[in-house]
Amino acid sequence: RQMCIRDRYIDDGASASDDRDSNIVTTTSGTVDATKVGSNKITYSATDSAGNTATATRTVNVVDTTAPSIKLLGDRGSSFNHEAGSAYSDDGATAADLNNASVTVLVSGGVDITKVGTNKVTYSATDSAGNTATATRTVNVVDTTPPEISIEGGLEVTVELGSTYVNPVVTVTDASGTATLVTYGVINTSIVAVDDMTYVATDASGNTTTVVRTVNVVDTTAPVFT
Repeated sequence: RQMCIRDRYIDDGASASDDRDSNIVTTTSGTVDATKVGSNKITYSATDSAGNTATATRTVNVVDTTAPSIKLLGDRGSSFNHEAGSAYSDDGATAADLNNASVTVLVSGGVDITKVGTNKVTYSATDSAGNTATATRTVNVVDTTPPEISIEGGLEVTVELGSTYVNPVVTVTDASGTATLVTYGVINTSIVAVDDMTYVATDASGNTTTVVRTVNVVDTTAPVFT
């Protein structure tokens, strides 16, 4: 007979008969330990009034066919979003098994925080009977952070009337690694005025940053008598 570990064992018993004696004493010995995988024997003995004894044995094999159960740790669940560029720390998982006090959880896969996309972290646990369970955590790397625009020389500058305006060095950084920059505006240094240059950076996820540079065209040069 075979039974699963941790199941309740109810013995089927045995009966004995003797064609010359109806006064038969039967006894049962042995137990089944349902908490451990292994072979258990139940022995039945029958003795008649003449002292003749017969025995029979039932073998009960306790087996483990149930895979461990894996529990994902943390409050974020089995699927969540993670911001691109920020450090990722996995919440891990634990496993419990009917036959083992502790089961090792192996982790495969990882999260690439440099790219927007779906990442899977897989946890697997195998008990001593060879039963294996797996669980998966899906981490969606998303980019919700707009690019950063840095303008050499600052956001407000003053230039002299009639001089040549030199466009500054503009640097765009983004967690996704790529972003496009579009510049709007014209600086006219032929008249005293306040002009604006607008810089718009957009990353691959559609996040946009706008920075405006103010250029003050001034006249600080005194007239010259001729």
